[in-house]
Amino acid sequence: MPLAIFGGLGGSVYFFVRVMTDYILKKKMIEKGFVNDETQAIFKQHAADTKYSSLKWGLIIFFSGLSLIIMEFISVRPESPLPYGLFAVSASLGFLIYYYLVRKEVK
Repeated sequence: MPLAIFGGLGGSVYFFVRVMTDYILKKKMIEKGFVNDETQAIFKQHAADTKYSSLKWGLIIFFSGLSLIIMEFISVRPESPLPYGLFAVSASLGFLIYYYLVRKEVK
């Protein structure tokens, strides 16, 4: 349990610092005048990737939670791999729906 707590805390700090440093770097590049057409294309591509990030994680967490609710009503033996498979399939289904929606939106 302590490993999970410290790992989650460390991961959160890492991603927060990464987002902040990327923002500061972009801001300084714009202020110094290093932004040309190629750099703007990179910034726009990154913005397009993060545009649907909330949708992706929302769908994955929704379907994972849905699988946990379904598992509550299914009686299985303690050593059965069914709960793990149901959870994996549900999370994958959420990601596939996200992929389909984004692919449809991009075209």
